[in-house]
Parts: sequence; C-alpha cells; structure tokens
Amino acid sequence: MNEHEERWERFLDPEVVKPSLFMATMFITTFEILKNSIVDRIRDFYLIGWSKEGNTVSPEYADKVLSRNKSSVYASLNWLLENQAIDESDLATFEFLKKTRNLLAHRLFEVVTGQAESPHQQQFTILVELLRKIEVWWVVNVEIPTNPDYADEEIDEAGIVPGAILSLQMLLQVASGSTELLDAWRNQRTKKRPHTH
Repeated sequence: MNEHEERWERFLDPEVVKPSLFMATMFITTFEILKNSIVDRIRDFYLIGWSKEGNTVSPEYADKVLSRNKSSVYASLNWLLENQAIDESDLATFEFLKKTRNLLAHRLFEVVTGQAESPHQQQFTILVELLRKIEVWWVVNVEIPTNPDYADEEIDEAGIVPGAILSLQMLLQVASGSTELLDAWRNQRTKKRPHTH
C-alpha cells in the first residue's frame, strides 16, 4: 500500500478516526476551559455586585489586571505569576499548549487523518495539570481562607478536586461513551420524585 492509500485507509476507518477526533476536540475544549479559568477566576475575584444588566466589576480590575496587557489572557497570566499561582515554567508550558491548540484548531482534518503530526495526546496530561494547579491555587488561597468552615483545618492539596477538573472528568467519561453518570443521575431523580398513586 502506498502513502496515499494508507491515508485513505486511515481516514475511512472509524476505529482510527473516532479516538483521534475525540482526543483532538478534548484538547481544544480543555484549553478553552483553561483560558476561562485564567481570566474568569480573577475577574470574579474583583466582582463587587450583581444586577439585571450583569456583574459589576471593580475599577481595580482594569487597573490591577487588564492594564498589564492588551490580551485579557496574558494580563491575567501576569497577575497569576505576580501572585505566585504560577511560575515562569508554567508560562512557557502555556505557550506550547497554545501552539498545539492552534495547530489542532487550524489543521484538525489533517491531524485526525494522520497527514499532520500533533503532540496533543502527549500534552493532554500537562494541560490538565496546569488547569488543576491554577484551580487549586484559588481554592487554597482564596476560597478556603475566606470560608469560616475551614478555620484551623489541615488542608491536603493533593486531595482537592476543583470544580473545573470534576466537570472535565465527567465530560471525558460521558464523551468516551460511558453511561454510568447518566444512570446515577436518573436513579437520583427517580428517588426524589414523589410517588403518585
């Protein structure tokens, strides 16, 4: 089989395309979750109120965060760096993850069909680790200290599963074909319903 035939063979085989497409789209989705975590967590930190029109963000947000860079993502990364949520190596990690995300977004067809090489499968764990690091920093440095329920509690950082990571784990489980969570959810709903005779 020549290279051209091999490509068609690969492209037409659902056993090859489905997992490849799944991992590529999961990488892109997780990268978006990471970007949202980077920006939204800080913006929420500077919230001073809510109204029907939306959230009211303190003017300090523009001064202390957005003024750092034209991009809210890079402004937020700089804030996280200054507040020791991340370090220089995390910034470098973000850059190579972004490069991979862009490759996938712009050349998804070629990557999925094996015409373009992409390191997304090897980098997926690194992507999730960076997301977890940022989310755990918020839990340990902001949520726990401001919650009186945790006063004088010994906190095991390794045991913390932030909401974003939990959502991602659930998404991976469901997208991979498991109905375990759906079944559990349906069972809960059935238990809660009042019995009518």
